Amino acid sequence: MLQAYKYRMYPTQAQIQLLMRHIHACRFVYNHSLEQKIRAYEQNGQRLSCFDLNSQLPTLKTEYPWLADVNSQSLQYANRNLDNAFTRFFREKKGFPKFKSKKNPVQSFQVPQHYRVEFESNRVKLPKIGDVKTKLHRVFAGKMKYATVSVTSTGKWFISILVDDEWVEPTPVPFTSETTIGIDVGLPDFATFSTGEKIENPRYLKDSLQRLKVLQRRVSRKIKGSKNRQKAILNLARCHEKVANQRNDFLHKLSYQVVSENQAIAVESLNVAGMQKNHKLARSINDVSWSTFFTMLDYKCRKYGKTLLKIGQFDPSSKICNCCGYINRDLKLSDREWTCPDCGTVHDRDINAAINIKKFAVQEQNLVGV
Repeated sequence: MLQAYKYRMYPTQAQIQLLMRHIHACRFVYNHSLEQKIRAYEQNGQRLSCFDLNSQLPTLKTEYPWLADVNSQSLQYANRNLDNAFTRFFREKKGFPKFKSKKNPVQSFQVPQHYRVEFESNRVKLPKIGDVKTKLHRVFAGKMKYATVSVTSTGKWFISILVDDEWVEPTPVPFTSETTIGIDVGLPDFATFSTGEKIENPRYLKDSLQRLKVLQRRVSRKIKGSKNRQKAILNLARCHEKVANQRNDFLHKLSYQVVSENQAIAVESLNVAGMQKNHKLARSINDVSWSTFFTMLDYKCRKYGKTLLKIGQFDPSSKICNCCGYINRDLKLSDREWTCPDCGTVHDRDINAAINIKKFAVQEQNLVGV
């Protein structure tokens, strides 16, 4: 089973220059190859493969000698990333590949092989860079695949190592309707369980919004290119990083708790990108990070042998009475409670939706005893 291990790196100033040179070179090769692929297809209808792009690297190094100072396999992996981006575009319709910008908050490059991890001395040796001091707080065993070196907008360096521990992915444990939980996500409450429990929306971005506005105004008032502007940008990036860390910590703890306490989890597939087109709710939807939460549930269920059940996004889970099946077609988004006219049950909108999500998912699995 593949497992990624992420560590904090503490490179010297000389090593930072070498690392940044690798990042700039990989981004340059990626953008150059993307331009070549677009031009070759528009002019000749030719589709350049990853091997065709790699064969052009020696010529590119002759034209740009500074590329020779960078690990050649990292440059080749940049072309491989571009090839994978086109594969996702054609197969999964993930969007046409875009040119990489040096203004992206996270910059990275890959090292496929010839790197070494020394747990005793807390060092990671990278080709053409040398031994980099690293906080190796977790020991792993298995075959090391590729490593990804990244830097954040606040100047923090990390290395993520993909390891094949040769463990077989556990078979999902059997589950029943009693050991299945339904989850309905929302904005007033982050998550509502079919058991009636509600998880409060922490709203980390909203709580830090006033501070972010102050820091953004300070950046705007500084002269472009000045050191004071760079300091102001760094303070703004640190505030954004704190919000992201708080959100990730919350999502990791909640997803682990849900997976540990249940044999199966039922959720609703959501078109988050479409929901973000509502400009009144876009900021709040970005703040809750539903997609990240579902991704964490997915890989943690596979890791611990649990089952993640998904129902269609067009199932009217909140409008159906979970007792008699009556459909309330007049239910509005502002209605948080409603009474079923057939059976007289008073429903909390979110709890009713979570119960229905569980019922729909269990019914698709042909289980009894809902």
